[in-house]
Amino acid sequence: MSIVEHPTLPRVDVHALEAALRQRVDGEVRFDAGSRGAYSTDASNYRQVPIGVVVPRTVEAGATVVEVCREYDAPVLSRGGGTSLAGECTNTAVVIDWTKYCNRLLSVDPDNRTCVVEPGIVLDDLNKQLAPYGLEFGPRPSTHSHCALGGMIGNNSCGATAQRTGKTVDNVRSLEILTYDGLRRWVGPTPPEERSRLISEGGSAGRLYQGLQRLLDTYGDQVREGYPDIPRRVSGYNLDALLPEQHFDLAKLIVGSEGTLATVLRAELELVETVPHEAMVVAGYPDIATAADDVPRILEHSSPVRLEALDHRLIEFMRLNHLHTDSIGLLPQGRAWLMIQLGGDTQDEAVDRGHRLLGALGKDADDPDISLTGDAHEQHLLLKARESGLGATSRTPVTPDTWPGWEDSAVAPERLGDYLRDLQELFTEFGYDHPSLYGHFGQGCVHVRIPFEMKTAEGVRQFRRFVHRAADLCTSYGGSLSGEHGDGQARGELLVKMFGPDLVRAFGELKALFDPRNRMNPGKVVAPYAVDENLRLGGQWRPQVHHETHFQYPEDGHSFDRAVLRCVGVGQCRRPEPGSGVMCPSYQVTREEEHSTRGRARLLFEMLGGHDTPVTDGWRSTEVRDALDLCLACKGCKSDCPVNVDMATYKAEFLSHHYAGRLRPMAHYSLGWLPVLARIAKLAPRTVNAMLHAPVIADIGKRLAGVAREREAPAFAPETVQDWWRRTRADQQPDPADPRTVLLWPDTFTNAFHPHIGQAAVRVLESAGFRVAMPTEPVCCGLTWISTGQLGVAKKVLERTYEQLRPWIDASALIVGLEPSCTAVFRADAHELMPANEDANRVRQRFVTLAEALLHHAPQPWRPPQLGRRAIAQRHCHHHAIMGFQTDTLALRRAGIDVEVLDSGCCGLAGNFGFERGHYDVSMACAEQALLPAVRDADLDTLVLADGFSCRTQIEQGRTGRRAMHLAEVLQLAIEDAPGTAETEAAPRPPSGRTAGRLITTAAAGLGLAGAGWAARKLTSAR
Repeated sequence: MSIVEHPTLPRVDVHALEAALRQRVDGEVRFDAGSRGAYSTDASNYRQVPIGVVVPRTVEAGATVVEVCREYDAPVLSRGGGTSLAGECTNTAVVIDWTKYCNRLLSVDPDNRTCVVEPGIVLDDLNKQLAPYGLEFGPRPSTHSHCALGGMIGNNSCGATAQRTGKTVDNVRSLEILTYDGLRRWVGPTPPEERSRLISEGGSAGRLYQGLQRLLDTYGDQVREGYPDIPRRVSGYNLDALLPEQHFDLAKLIVGSEGTLATVLRAELELVETVPHEAMVVAGYPDIATAADDVPRILEHSSPVRLEALDHRLIEFMRLNHLHTDSIGLLPQGRAWLMIQLGGDTQDEAVDRGHRLLGALGKDADDPDISLTGDAHEQHLLLKARESGLGATSRTPVTPDTWPGWEDSAVAPERLGDYLRDLQELFTEFGYDHPSLYGHFGQGCVHVRIPFEMKTAEGVRQFRRFVHRAADLCTSYGGSLSGEHGDGQARGELLVKMFGPDLVRAFGELKALFDPRNRMNPGKVVAPYAVDENLRLGGQWRPQVHHETHFQYPEDGHSFDRAVLRCVGVGQCRRPEPGSGVMCPSYQVTREEEHSTRGRARLLFEMLGGHDTPVTDGWRSTEVRDALDLCLACKGCKSDCPVNVDMATYKAEFLSHHYAGRLRPMAHYSLGWLPVLARIAKLAPRTVNAMLHAPVIADIGKRLAGVAREREAPAFAPETVQDWWRRTRADQQPDPADPRTVLLWPDTFTNAFHPHIGQAAVRVLESAGFRVAMPTEPVCCGLTWISTGQLGVAKKVLERTYEQLRPWIDASALIVGLEPSCTAVFRADAHELMPANEDANRVRQRFVTLAEALLHHAPQPWRPPQLGRRAIAQRHCHHHAIMGFQTDTLALRRAGIDVEVLDSGCCGLAGNFGFERGHYDVSMACAEQALLPAVRDADLDTLVLADGFSCRTQIEQGRTGRRAMHLAEVLQLAIEDAPGTAETEAAPRPPSGRTAGRLITTAAAGLGLAGAGWAARKLTSAR
């Protein structure tokens, strides 16, 4: 790409622009296809491939980007978290991403309750730093864990807490701005005498203020008359900020301008005191419109912190998506609900306010349609249910996909019920089957995603007709087209319906004052693109990648294309640190868009080639390969993403096609074929381990095997758990049909490296009344082949395994897995690879974790001895994503163990990922965020638990001085400590990884590929 043409702009010499940016900007300058593809869209219906992306290291560097773009006449888009639903964050422009480096809290003035921030700081991070002062930035959108303050300012964000604190515009004191033409200054309220001085001095500032004064003189009365007097008017420019009663406030004028007027470099924010305690009233209603009717009465009798609403359709979608289902049981009787959160200086005061509100409404806390709680955890769960709206309504297994387009209109709260009834009639007229309605009802703001048909020309035409009719309806109620998400491209064309031609003309004049050349985010708000231009899909979208896939995507209509479209761009994967889940570990340590789940999904979408795209090589794309390279395949997104994107599966699929018919990275052979190498090593494990102690051999092996030189491979055990079983228990193999029988799965990691865990599991299961069996022949789940994209081999391995398990499958015997990643294969991956395979489906239903077996399937109620110890536990990512960790927590507590489950995210080793060359730094950075510090800080008498082999290895190799234990070991410890417990053959402790042989890294070279090939044939061939 050397020249780019924009519909309203001159040609841009891209090569010269890129060279100048690289020479003059202290930052990361990216004009490659991968970066451009990753930033091509936001959370909206729209897509525009940027000219390039710049990640400035300082605010000054960001200002230089604008300066260079001005010299080359290139448009600029200043971007925060990129979660816009209206298309503000996508454009054919140079994108400035502030979030990686320009994210500091610069100062705090607690006495005046203000702070100064850089534009890339994330809201939750800011409020975490403000917490010691008892202060916070008030507006809190549902994207609070990853939205940036610069984006909130650009969009005039609100969120549920705006009920108490107002919109972002109400909480900004001053801004440091930079116009495209180079004017840089702090702006805020401007008294008449200061305006006169600036105008008399002339220059750029004088001309700007003179023009703004002229705008006020010309349009002031029309602004007073034409701007809706409602709490949630977000549409249009804030011309009302120039009115004398608003103190001619340029900062408030800039807020909500979506980067079309100026670039925000720094912001002085007004802060509010945190609410010490909160209580929540949840009131049920027969329908959502009736709930809205009650809002004015509630506001009359209370001053809530939040007043939110959700309907029965949202609850249905949550159930279908298995999303926050623990919240649903907290709702009282009804088919629509209002959540009224009240604050107080004490918990009793907050709860008492709830009782007083109910009394005023003629209700009681014991009524079946009422719930009142002061419990912080319950309130958190209820608010999570409300915040899940976008994800829950975007994609369900039984309904069409839904899209933004009319997602946040707002009217006066007293007119909300009637507006909703008319809106529902409009849905019916257009054949849109009763979308879920929810939102910030205390301020009259309604959220909805609608099943528009966005892939056909007729569907797009109907989408266009609908939004025009909906705009007419909203304005007939005196409402705002946007009550939270802004105008962008989605509503820019419709603003004339709300404001009339004169005020829209005033918007154009304002734009010309700040940006006379139309280079700041052009085509948004002023002179906008049409609502049906630049669509991400549209009637002309034709994916070009048509290959048979290995995974069958049963939850996505058996379509890889539809699976890729799961990502709606909400950006929850961009949380900057671990907390409330696992995803996305590589983003947390790199802060790179293309290393977030969203960024990877965007590049996979570009790879499909439905439009002209910078990613042109399909499955062979190096851009997609590089973006997926740092995906740890942790599956955190499978559970934590609100639409359940499964990037681990997409990565495996991509790798299978990318390397089809050509040489793979050596790590795919050395690590992907680990089960084969383990079988070879068991022929002489002590000899192999001793040989691999030699530093020279180890170093050569690592280089040949594509393994990080910093890694030490775990040692192979002298005896596998299967060999131990054959030696001690082979003659005790129980009948598969006996309901007390469980088959203990000898995964490669337990079998070859940590057989003591398998032995401990046998002891625990037998103590619970089970009769334990174990396969005596080699079996494997195919995990290592799946994670390296060798899916053809993985399927053969699984087919042979099912054949080996035939007696147990036919008897519907319970199978107990000890390694979470292997258990997850049978619970998820195998079914997705072979959904028509009945054996896969049968095993999926009967494959359980150790904790599930003990708590849900024991022959008699499981009552373990009480150990009476404290413990910290690291959740394996696949355990968290596929099986959930709650059962393990319950099992530990039942055994008298006071366990703290670390909210530490992924351990960073993640199977083969942390061993592969080039991944060590990212791997350790993931671990150092929370896991390793927590282990180092734990008291020596506190147990460290980690069921995952990778997690245990990372803890051991992470200079913690601790060895993590498996659940089976901990429960065995409880049994051994119980009085009168008979001893069995002692389970050997695992050798230290620091003195272990480096087998994984050298096995391919030291043992020879011929031997590996022989073992592979034995492992994958049928009997």
